[in-house]
Amino acid sequence: MLAKSTEYAIRALVYVQLQNWKEQRPGVVEIAKEIEAPEAYSAKILQTLAKHQLLESMKGRGGGFFFNNNQSNLTLYDIIHVMEGDGCFHKCAFGLKNCNDENPCPLHYSYINVRDGFFNIAKQETIQSLSMKIVEGKAVLNRIEAK
Repeated sequence: MLAKSTEYAIRALVYVQLQNWKEQRPGVVEIAKEIEAPEAYSAKILQTLAKHQLLESMKGRGGGFFFNNNQSNLTLYDIIHVMEGDGCFHKCAFGLKNCNDENPCPLHYSYINVRDGFFNIAKQETIQSLSMKIVEGKAVLNRIEAK
């Protein structure tokens, strides 16, 4: 449902939040490793997020990525909107341009529920709420290795 870049952006922001709560500012290399994403791709994504003021960055010793107080309640919607626009909240499941109630695709009425449900989740969940689930042990950020 989401582009890979958006998935990486969300994971990166959650990781940054977790580290910021520990009073640390992670760098690109660390973030890329922890979210299991290519380093150069992660750098571009983080640059986009900073450019759109969803995240701050500081160069040099003690630098890295962090949130300021104005960025404390970023919703998933905010991130999705910056990374790929609002299209995923309006697209047809079949990819048809003119799919609507008058001209529905075969999945139209079923997919509307899924799409609208995802929109509601995106508007409600924040980077902080997702990060808290990890802190509380209710979720994980990266894949659990099989032993």
